[in-house]
Amino acid sequence: MPAEQSGLVAAVVLAAGTSSRMGRNKLLFDLGGETVVRRTVRTAMEAGLAPVVVVLGHDADAVRAALASMPCRFVVNAQYAAGMNGSACAGIAALPPDVSAAVVLLADMPFVSAAMLGTLVERYRAGDVLLVVSEYDRVQAPPSLFDHSLFAELAGEIGRGCPKRMRRRHPEATAVVAWPAAALADLDVPDDYERAQARLAVSP
Repeated sequence: MPAEQSGLVAAVVLAAGTSSRMGRNKLLFDLGGETVVRRTVRTAMEAGLAPVVVVLGHDADAVRAALASMPCRFVVNAQYAAGMNGSACAGIAALPPDVSAAVVLLADMPFVSAAMLGTLVERYRAGDVLLVVSEYDRVQAPPSLFDHSLFAELAGEIGRGCPKRMRRRHPEATAVVAWPAAALADLDVPDDYERAQARLAVSP
C-alpha cells in the first residue's frame, strides 16, 4: 500500500437539501430514537472516518443543532438549491490537507452501515485504486470514496462533484463494490420514511 493511502479517510456528509418532496426537513425526523442526520454522522464515526465534515444549506441552524455534542465540522453551501453535487464540491474543498481520502455520503440513506463504509476504505487501502464507488443491483449511488489526488478535479469544473463523471474519467483507477438493492433506500417522500420505520421496527 502506498504510504499516503494508509492515512486518514474523512467523511463528507451531504445535509444541505431542501427536502422538497417530503414537505419538511427529513433530516430532522426521528428514526430509531435519533434524527436521520445524527444517525448518518454516527455511522460515519463508527466506521472510523475522520474528520467528519457536514455540508449544511437549507435549515442549516436546525441541522447543526441536531448534531450538537458530536465532534463534526460544518461548512455551509450557499448554493445548496442547485443540487447535491455543489454540496459535494463544498465539502471536499473544506477538507484539511492531511487527509488521504474522503467518503462522500448522503445524510438521508439510513441503511448505509458502518460496515459498508469500512469496506470502501478497505478496498481503497488495497493500494491500486483512487476511486471506489458503490453499486446497488448495478445502479451507482453513494457512498463513494475519492483519493486526495482527485479532490481538486472533483471539486472543480471538470468533476463538478459528480462521482459518475469521475468514474468515466478514471475507469482504470476505479473499483466497484456491490451492495444489496435494499441498502439503497433513501428518504425522499413520506412513504419512504414509513418504510424505513417499519424496517427498523423488525430489525433484530
